Amino acid sequence: MDNPENLETQETQETQENTQKAKEFWGMDELNYSMLMHLSQFAGAIIPFGGLAMPLVMWLTNNKNSETVDAHGKNIMNWIISMVIYVIASFILTFVFIGIITMIAVGILAIVFPIIGAVKANRGEIWKYPLSIPFIK
Repeated sequence: MDNPENLETQETQETQENTQKAKEFWGMDELNYSMLMHLSQFAGAIIPFGGLAMPLVMWLTNNKNSETVDAHGKNIMNWIISMVIYVIASFILTFVFIGIITMIAVGILAIVFPIIGAVKANRGEIWKYPLSIPFIK
């Protein structure tokens, strides 16, 4: 006959394993997955439109499974949409030469913000990108 303490320990272990399985996405825990969502914006440097497609696919495949993943995905998509608007406005402003400066600034922010977002996501924080227009709420 099983010892009641052993049964309780076994049930606790099964509960912990089920909780961990429920929080895994693509073989990663929630924090690493969220971090990778932010860093996946750099996929555009290798594959055209990969910086848009990869975070979008990651968000849409798991946004129903986790509020954290959903929040990170919305923040990332809002930043990408905002960045496209800023690039278009900068391009138009290049005709008065201030657009070159704003284009450089947007380029720097496109590198810095995803890195900050990834670090914060790995710490379990949800970070809203500054200068991001909240299109998706």
